[in-house]
Amino acid sequence: MKTRDITQIAVMVAVIIVLGYIPPIPIGLIPVPLVLQNMGIILASLLLGRKNGSYAVGLFVALAFVGFPVLSGGHGGAAVFVGPTAGYIYAWLVTPFLLGTLLHNHQHLAWEIGATILIGVLFINLSGALWLSVTTHLALPKALLAGLVFLPGDLLKSGIAIALHRRLRLLDQFAAVEK
Repeated sequence: MKTRDITQIAVMVAVIIVLGYIPPIPIGLIPVPLVLQNMGIILASLLLGRKNGSYAVGLFVALAFVGFPVLSGGHGGAAVFVGPTAGYIYAWLVTPFLLGTLLHNHQHLAWEIGATILIGVLFINLSGALWLSVTTHLALPKALLAGLVFLPGDLLKSGIAIALHRRLRLLDQFAAVEK
């Protein structure tokens, strides 16, 4: 691994952590708040690709697991990984690999990126709803329906991540990221 890779991974971990300092917005319907960190997960996936994006998100999740308060609202520790929000966090671990694989060997046209990100957002929300259903004993259809509340915000955050990705790819630092 090159110094450039390590630096990019560290910067993305820092970005995801900083997004966690923006207070979560409680929804009220379910014990899962609206957070901005999933925008950082999407951005890491787009900018760093499947390998380094997975390293960045994996490092971030590992920091949360060992107790660093890096999750939105200052949360961290092993207990978070069995609570109602854990399904989203587990999905974050897979998202860079999923998105990087889907975008690998493509031209990165706007529609390709948009469709791929939509798949990623749906994967995260479906995983989160499944876990929420199991941990809270909420019926799966109700958990899925409650998760729809996240979709407009997730699409907006994804649009911002795509815009940042397109802009940052013009910079030399991110121009030749290996997928």
